[in-house]
Formats: sequence, structure tokens, C-alpha cells
Amino acid sequence: MAVGSVDPIDAVDSVAEGEGPDEGLSALGVRVRNLEGRAVVGPVNLRVPDGRVLAVMGASGGGKTSAVLAALDALPPGLVREAGQVRWHGTPIPAGGPARRWRLAHAGILGQDPASDLHPLRTVFSLVAEGLPRSGPEVEGAARSGGRDARRAVRGALTDLGLDPDAVGRRRPHELSGGQAQRVALARAVVGDPRVLVLDEPTSGLDPATVELVVEVLERRRGRPGRVTVVVTHDRAFAERVADDRLVLGSSSEARAAGAGRAAPSGGAEVLGLRGVRVTAPGGRELIAGADLSVRRGECVAVLGPSGSGKSTLLRAVAGLRPPSSGEMSLDGAPLPPRLRDRDRQVLRAVQFVGQDPVGALNPAHRVGAALARPARVLLGTSRAEARARVPDLLARVGLPGSVADAHPGRLSGGQRQRVAIARALAARPALLLADEVTSALDAASARTVLELLDSLREEHGLAVLMVTHDRDVAARADRVLVLDPERRELCPEGLTVS
Repeated sequence: MAVGSVDPIDAVDSVAEGEGPDEGLSALGVRVRNLEGRAVVGPVNLRVPDGRVLAVMGASGGGKTSAVLAALDALPPGLVREAGQVRWHGTPIPAGGPARRWRLAHAGILGQDPASDLHPLRTVFSLVAEGLPRSGPEVEGAARSGGRDARRAVRGALTDLGLDPDAVGRRRPHELSGGQAQRVALARAVVGDPRVLVLDEPTSGLDPATVELVVEVLERRRGRPGRVTVVVTHDRAFAERVADDRLVLGSSSEARAAGAGRAAPSGGAEVLGLRGVRVTAPGGRELIAGADLSVRRGECVAVLGPSGSGKSTLLRAVAGLRPPSSGEMSLDGAPLPPRLRDRDRQVLRAVQFVGQDPVGALNPAHRVGAALARPARVLLGTSRAEARARVPDLLARVGLPGSVADAHPGRLSGGQRQRVAIARALAARPALLLADEVTSALDAASARTVLELLDSLREEHGLAVLMVTHDRDVAARADRVLVLDPERRELCPEGLTVS
């Protein structure tokens, strides 16, 4: 070390908890490759403010675990972090030795296969004690000979997770059930009250009562300065309960964040703006009270809320099907006429609406090919031949065979009709897509095809999407998630931003 330099670990430890220019953990531009040089994940930005819980989610094989472990220099053999800057409270933690030393001193990790991580010859007491600061193989003996603080911490961690220390403390891993082994490994991860806690699929193999104990453990960390938690999980219900923020990694290894307040895509101009929009029923009953909303170019905003809260009403107001009683709407900075009949062809093309009921939206007398060709002819001014020539591609993009073009809507399944309705909306090449439960009639594979199509249109053509959904998995793909409060009839942000 050069004269006058500061060891990064000493520098990190010198930062008071809850202070620093960048509180919490940040890992920016993380990229992981295998030994053959193939990209595994990244670039990913991971940021966890002090006292918060981040859920990292996504499809199997999307790189969730690799991204998180790379941030802590804890990748298994065969994987290498080739890029990324990691900071704790604003202080860099260089890769290699400094990162490993910091991890061993300040991080607790529960792996995907905790039972295999437990040394087969160690007792439960000894295994959990490994998670204490500066613990080592001699800890069990030290605890027996008077390490009362260590023993108290170990017993407390086991008790918190529903294990009787007197019953399991002297057992070895082969004497535990799978659920008990999982809880022992979790106790080891949390016993030292680590600054950074990483839990990889912590609820797998656990019964509901034990899951509640895990939730309580995380709740005790929430809000504490100098403590952050990262949970890698497929369990949507668990993530919704414990996480303040969510980071979703797609199959393309690009990060998408769910949570209100995230910045729109870089340079994205506002496509849709709502200012104080109020919608009432014919009898005067208030359906939407003063909604404020902005959707930018390339951005997807999801609106959640219970049935009857006004989500569909909001989309229909923007579509011109239920004009607001007051407030202002804008499209690309210009006033958006509230009534559909007052909108010119350019605005009709730019704003496309896909409702919950594709049966009512498709003319039963027209074949699918004619329905898909019409938007291009009427709204884009293309020739009949050119419009018809685009039909096979439109069908393929929503996962339907070209033969569907010759069918009438009544001959299609509900899911097929829904995809035809989506294809028809996209045929107009809109600037804004209003999507009302567009995946509700689709199987998982079809829903994934549609959502990935919307993602690609957002990235490649700047399509703005305002979607209403009950499906948390669908909402997780959005840049921002809002909730329509059924009592106040107002849009409220859900969660905070993650990058």
C-alpha cells in the first residue's frame, strides 16, 4: 500500500452508520461472464438505501443470483465479475481481496441450497456461530467455556426462527429436516446482525408458519441505519410483503424496476399528461378524483387497485370514451380533446386502447385480416395491398399463425381474440397504448410473448404504455407502479425507486 493511502476496508468502517454521501449499498454497471467469455448477466444497477429491503426477481436463468453475488465478490467458481463499481455509504469497495474481506466481516448470505452449505460434522450451535463477527472453528468451545454473548446470540437467532436451541443445538445437519436445515442456515446468516443480508429463495421448502417467522426477521431490520437486505425470490406474495423496492431481471439480463418515482427512460419526453382529471358517473357520483399522471416516451406505467376502484375508468377517460368532468389532458404537450369524436386522425392513431372485452371490440362480421388491415388504411393512409401485406407480421408478433387472418372472431378462443385486439391496436403504430388487463385471458407463454413485444416496442420505437392490471407479475415489468386508492379515488405511488 502506498504511503498516505487508506485501506478501503478501513475507510468503509470509518463511515458512521446512517451517514455518507451515498447511504446504503450500490453496485452499478455489474456484468458477469463465464470462463469462456460468454455474458451471463448485466449490466445491472443495484441500489439499496439504508434500512430498506430490495427484492430481486425475474425468470429462472435471468441472472438474479449472479448479479447479487457479483456485487459482494461471492461468485461461485466459473463466473467472473468483469465490470461494476460497488460502494458502501459512498466508499468504493474494490473487487478481489478488499471485497472478500468486507463481505466476511459485514455480510450474511443464505444460499439457494442451504443444507449443502452446512458442514456435516459441525453441530447446529457451531454452524450458527460461524455467522458471528470474527467467529471461527473454535467458537463452539468458546461458547461452552463462557462466551455468553455469543451463545445468547446463537440461541436467540434459533428461537426467532422457531427452533428450540435445547432440542437442535447439538444436532448435526443429517439429523435435521430440510426445513430445519434451511432455518439453521438462515440463523447463521442473521445472527451477526450483518450490515448487508442476502437471502436467496429464503421461503423455498418452508411452511406458511415458518415464512411468517422469516417475515418478522426482516421486519426487525427494516428502517435501521447501516443495515440493508437483498432478497432473491420467485415468491411474488413474499416479495410484496417484505420488499420496499423491486428489481426485475428479464431474460435479456436488462434490469427493469418496479416502483413509483423511478426516472423515465433517458431523454423521454412526456407523451401523456393528466392534471387534476376528475371523472364522474352520470348521476354525479365521483369515479376518479383529481388524477395527476405523466407517462413518458418509452415508459410503462402500471395501475393497480381493487375491482371497482376506477382503473378502467381512468383508461377510458384517456381514450375519449368517458370524458372527464374537469381537469386537463395532454398528448405530446398539446391539449388532448376529451371526447373521441373531437379527435383528428393523427390523435386517433397516436392513442390506441385495448379493453378487457375483445369480443365487443371486434366486429363479428369482419375477418381478422380485414380488422388488422383497417387501422393502417384509415389512420396511416396506406394502400389496401400494403395494409394487407402487414397482417402476417402483426399476427406473428403476438404469437398467432398467419391462418388466423381468414377466421372470424367468433371462431377464435378468448386468448386469441385478445391477441388480435392487441395486434390491431399496434397496427396503427401508436405513440401511447392504453392496455386494460391485456394478459388476463392469456396463458403464461402467450402473456410473456405479448409483454416482451411491448418491451421491445418501448425500447426500439419509444412506445409509451399505460396499463391496468391485477397481476403483480405483469406490474413488475413496468417502470412505475401506481395504485388507485378506492377510498380517495386518487392515484398513489407504490414503493420507491430502484435503479
